[in-house]
Amino acid sequence: MICEDIADFRAALAPHRAVLGLDLGEKTIGVAVSDRMLGVATPLETIRRTRFTQDAARLLQIAAHREAGGLILGLPRNMDGSEGPRCQSTRAFARNLERLTDLPIGFWDERLSTVAAEKALLEADTTRKRRKEVIDHVAAGYILQGVLDRMRHIRNGAGA
Repeated sequence: MICEDIADFRAALAPHRAVLGLDLGEKTIGVAVSDRMLGVATPLETIRRTRFTQDAARLLQIAAHREAGGLILGLPRNMDGSEGPRCQSTRAFARNLERLTDLPIGFWDERLSTVAAEKALLEADTTRKRRKEVIDHVAAGYILQGVLDRMRHIRNGAGA
């Protein structure tokens, strides 16, 4: 099930299940995971993309291992908020993934998530080589943390 709204995604989640956050790139997929209380996102790994079938199998393997209750995909909107070809590609990936799993799939505006991840890694004095290795799953962590923070407000009655 694809949920366009975070409130709908939250309602579709099974209780006490982690959520995976994904930063889809052309060559890699950054993966982050939440705790079961949906409070903290932790960068997990970066998957080197091959074919959809193999990429989806790996993601669903991670989801099963982590007992995830849902998947969030970063939606790479343009800076003016419009959706371009990269958003269309992400939505197509979600539709294809939906055919393989019953887990709810949601989207989160990922504008500037990679910039924020890069800044955090620079502030942590991470080497250029190490930044290149971890940037995608650190960006996935930023995407997922944004969703977790938003869902906490929904849960606490602040509305959608």
